Amino acid sequence: MANWSDPRTTAAGFPAQAGARDAAFDAGLRSYMLSVYNYMASGVLLTGIVALLFASSGLAQSILMGPGLLKWLIILSPLAFVMVMSFGLNRLSTGALQACFWAFATVMGLSMSSIFLVYTGTSIAQTFFATAAAFAGLSLWGYTTKKDLSGFGTFLIMGLVGLIVASVINIFLQSGTMALVISFIGVLLFAGLTAYDTQRIKSMYAYVAGTDMMGKTVIMGALSLYLDFINMFQFLLSFMGNRE
Repeated sequence: MANWSDPRTTAAGFPAQAGARDAAFDAGLRSYMLSVYNYMASGVLLTGIVALLFASSGLAQSILMGPGLLKWLIILSPLAFVMVMSFGLNRLSTGALQACFWAFATVMGLSMSSIFLVYTGTSIAQTFFATAAAFAGLSLWGYTTKKDLSGFGTFLIMGLVGLIVASVINIFLQSGTMALVISFIGVLLFAGLTAYDTQRIKSMYAYVAGTDMMGKTVIMGALSLYLDFINMFQFLLSFMGNRE
C-alpha cells in the first residue's frame, strides 16, 4: 500500500515543518535583535568618542559654556534629527535613515561633550558602566519576559511628558531639590522604557520580517534603545557624578 495514505506519515510531517518554521523564525529574530543592539552600541560609542574629542580640543569650553547661536545649534540639532527620522520614516530610504542615525550620534556627542567639563572622568566612567549593566539587565528582562508590557507604555510616555515639563519649569526655578527629584524619576522612567522598548522592538519582527521595512525598523529600534541608554546615563550622572 502507498505510504501517502498512511495518516501517521501525514501527521508526522506537520510537527517537523512547524519545528523548522519556528527554528527559522527564532534565528531570524536573533539576527534582527543583534542588528538593533549593534547599531545602538555603535551609536553610543560614536557619541562618546566625539564628546571626548570635542571636549579635549577646547572647542566645547568656548562654544557650549558661552553665549552664541552655534551653542544652541549644537544643543538642538539632536532633537531635529530625531524628528526628521520619526516623521520621515516612510519617505526616507534605509540608507538615508542610516546616515541620519550616524549624524544624530555625532551631533549628540558634540552636545554631550559638556559633561567632561562638569564631571570628573572617573565618575563619568563609573556611571557609564553602571548604566551599561542596568541597561543590559533591563533589556534582557524585556526580551525574555512573558509578561505583556504594552500596558505600561501609555503610563511611561505620560510620565516622560511630565518630566519634560518639570525640567523646563526648573530651568527658571533653579531648584537643586527639584533637580534631584527629576533625575530620580528620570532614571526610573528610562529604566522602564528600556524593558518596554525592547519587548516592542522584538514584537515588531513578526510584522516586518522579509519586508522592505525591516532595515528601517532595525535603525529606529536602535534609536529608541540609544535614547533610553543616554537619558538613563545622564540622569544617573546627576546622582553619581563628582563635579570638577
